[in-house]
Amino acid sequence: MSLKLDRIDQTILTILQENGRITNAELASRVGISPPATLERVRRLERNGVIRRYVALLDPRKLGHDVMALVAVTLAVHQLSSVDPFMQRIRELPEVLECYHITGEEDFLLKVYAPDIETYEAFVLNKLSRIPGINKIKTSFVLSTVKYQTAFQLPDENPCKSGKKPGER
Repeated sequence: MSLKLDRIDQTILTILQENGRITNAELASRVGISPPATLERVRRLERNGVIRRYVALLDPRKLGHDVMALVAVTLAVHQLSSVDPFMQRIRELPEVLECYHITGEEDFLLKVYAPDIETYEAFVLNKLSRIPGINKIKTSFVLSTVKYQTAFQLPDENPCKSGKKPGER
């Protein structure tokens, strides 16, 4: 179920995606409504789950994680009794930053970071391959990142396109 967002909500979300640490006063100024009204809108967006949380995006390389791997996993049996335990074990592995249950030849796609190839190999041998029910593991190492974006594009009611300032009709 999607929430109906007006132009002001969309502007708030666009600004918060660019800078989640902006003060409410600055956000209100940029949106063109009062600080209390802005705060109420942000709280409503949080309550309704549109804004899930606020995070700091870290640079993996500056933290010594130079290897990113996309790992396709195929399970031996495609029944709930094998899928649920696999998903639970994956949630417990800090090396796995993202896990997607997918369609196609593979069942899951993982995004894994490691400091180096040797550490990645140890992860696969000592942790991932020991999860019961895995039939096949296929790794692709990321050579470079062509595009990395965390901001979600909002519908066309973007105030920049209309030429109007937020809050104008």
